[in-house]
Amino acid sequence: MTALIETHELTKRFGTFTAVKGVSLRVKAGEILALLGPNGAGKTTTIRMLASILQPTAGWARVAGYDTLQESEKVRRAVGLLTEHHGLYTRMKAHEYLEFFGRVYGLSPDEIRRRAERLLERYGLREATDQRLGTFSKGMRQKLVLVRALLHDPRVLLLDEPTSAMDPASAHLVRNSIAALRQSDRAIVVCTHNLHEAESLADRIAIIRRGEIIVQDTVAGLKRALLGDPIMELRVRGQLDGALQAVPQGVEILDMGLDWMRFRVTDPEAQNARLLEAFIHSGVQVVTLSEVQRSLEDAYLQAVGQEASA
Repeated sequence: MTALIETHELTKRFGTFTAVKGVSLRVKAGEILALLGPNGAGKTTTIRMLASILQPTAGWARVAGYDTLQESEKVRRAVGLLTEHHGLYTRMKAHEYLEFFGRVYGLSPDEIRRRAERLLERYGLREATDQRLGTFSKGMRQKLVLVRALLHDPRVLLLDEPTSAMDPASAHLVRNSIAALRQSDRAIVVCTHNLHEAESLADRIAIIRRGEIIVQDTVAGLKRALLGDPIMELRVRGQLDGALQAVPQGVEILDMGLDWMRFRVTDPEAQNARLLEAFIHSGVQVVTLSEVQRSLEDAYLQAVGQEASA
C-alpha cells in the first residue's frame, strides 16, 4: 500500500537542545500508528513537523504525497490535526467555530453545515451547537476539536492525546470512532499515554525516548522482541507428574503445579501440536491450552527501562 506518511532522519533542534533526532517512520494507507513515549520524549514536536507547523532542522517528511517543507499549505489541507492544547475561541458558539474552520479548509457553506451536523451528532454534541465554547466541559471541548479535525475529511489524521480529559463513556466512543476511521485511503497517527488505547487501536507501535525511536513493530512483534517467546499455560485433568516424560524437546517449562504448567516455546503452532499429541498418546486428559496474555504496558516498560539503563 501507498505510504501516506514517510519520514527520513527527521530532526528538530531548538538552539543546542535536540528535541527530535533522526526519526524515520512509514505509515501506510489503511494503517494506525501509535506513537508512545514519556513526557518530553518528542512526540508532539514530531506531530507538529508532520503537520507543517514546525520546520525540521534536518531530514525530511512527506505527508499525503507532499513535502512538509516545500508544500506546507497542501500538507495542512490534507491533514486533520488534534493537538494537546486546543486554542479554542471560547466566546464563539460551536457552529460558528466549525463554520470558521470550514471556510479555512475551502468548504462551501452547504458542505460545512452537512458535515458539521453529521459529526456533532456522532460525538453527542448536536444539542450544544448554539452553546458558547467557554461553557463546554473539557471532554466536550476535546470532542469538538476532533470534529474540527475531521470536518474536511482528511487523508491523514494526527491525533495528540485524543481521549485526554474524557470520562470513560466518551473515551470509549472516541476510540471506537477512531477505529472506524481506518480506511484504505487514510493513515492515522495517535500519540497517547493510554497503553490500553494504543493496544486496542494500533496496527503498529513506535516508542520514542529522548527524541529517538527506540523500537517500532506490530503489537505482537513488540511483545515478542521485548518480552521473549510466547508463554503458554496447560491444564490437565488429574495430576501432571506422570506425564512430564512426554514433554517434547524444545519446550521450556517455567512453572508448574499439580494439574498445570507454564512453558515457553519458540514456534507455538508446531510445538503446541507436538505437546498435545504426546500428552494424548500418554493418556493425559488436557483441559485447556492457552497463551498467557502479556500487555503492551509490560513491553513498553521493558523498552523504556532498557533504554534508561543503557
